[in-house]
Amino acid sequence: MSDECIFCKIANGEFGTKFIYEDAELLAFRDINPQAPVHVLIIPGKHITRINRLEDSDQALAGKMILTANKIARDERISESGYRLIFNCGPDGGQEVEHIHLHLLGGRQMNWPPG
Repeated sequence: MSDECIFCKIANGEFGTKFIYEDAELLAFRDINPQAPVHVLIIPGKHITRINRLEDSDQALAGKMILTANKIARDERISESGYRLIFNCGPDGGQEVEHIHLHLLGGRQMNWPPG
């Protein structure tokens, strides 16, 4: 955990964020600035700053993030119509918070290229 990281603070319950998914390793909550009708962030409790900082020992955690997104997509009833999963990495990749997080977006037609 990082004392300055907003996602670590959310994970610690400092903001009273409502989690739509929670287990020993992961948390999921709705984005405060949604870019689609469904916009959920999936974060690990473990503080890892960027995707390119994942280590071999994090392989199961990264996979679990994707499988958890699939479960949430089913729960949100967007699994069959489709959805987008996004990991941003670094400033040029659009990462705004230095704590890995997976965006789950759905509930509308996604355009390509994304931006």
